[in-house]
Formats: sequence, structure tokens, C-alpha cells
Amino acid sequence: MAIVVGFVPTNEGRAALRRAAEEAKLRSTRLVVINSNRGGKDLASDDAARYEAELATVQRELSDAGVDHEVRQLVRGLEPAEDLIAVAEEIGADFIVIGLRRRTPVGKLILGSNAQRILLDAPCPVLAVKADA
Repeated sequence: MAIVVGFVPTNEGRAALRRAAEEAKLRSTRLVVINSNRGGKDLASDDAARYEAELATVQRELSDAGVDHEVRQLVRGLEPAEDLIAVAEEIGADFIVIGLRRRTPVGKLILGSNAQRILLDAPCPVLAVKADA
């Protein structure tokens, strides 16, 4: 079994990663870090390079902390919720960890909510983490 965490290089993403790493160590289980991007014209080359650098740092930090892990950068044209749910199903995840940020009601309506979709459609429990103050 494993823990799946959605990671983006934001305060919310880092908070989710920290908590997921703590849980993986506590449970002596594998951590699967997912960075999901739509790709194509939606992902600028400087953003892609920044994500790669961030993920290399994540790998180093998890290795140094002794966390059994795998990092996947998915650029399949899917929404992050779809990618996290698919990976959780694929590996039979114990649970998913996601970071939450505040959004206005209009923002949720226009852009949708990956967090809400994960909470409602995940095949396993979901741990939602807020960013540190």
C-alpha cells in the first residue's frame, strides 16, 4: 500500500507534502508524489523547468529523510483530480493527501474545484491539509 500526495510548489502543496511524508514514515509505507500538469500550450517552458527543479528538491529531501518514495510528473492533459484519483486506484492507495487554499464562491464556480472532486470521487480516504500560517 502507499500514500498519494498531490504536489505543486505552493505553500499548500508543501504543507501537503510535509504531512504526507510524516504519515509515510509513521506507517512505514511508500509515498507517491504526484505533480500533475495539463501540458501543451497550457504549460510554459519556464514553468516546466521550475517544476522539474522543485521535484528534484522534493526527491532529495525525501531521500535524506529516509522516506520510501516515488515522484511522478504527469503531463497527460488531465485535470489534477483525475490524475490523483487514477494513481490512487492504480496503486491501491491507503489514502490521498491534498493541500487546500481558500477560494471565493465565484472562483469555485468558474474554475471548478480539484479538491472537491478528489474528496467526492477518491477510492480511498482523503486527508486535506491547510498551509501554515
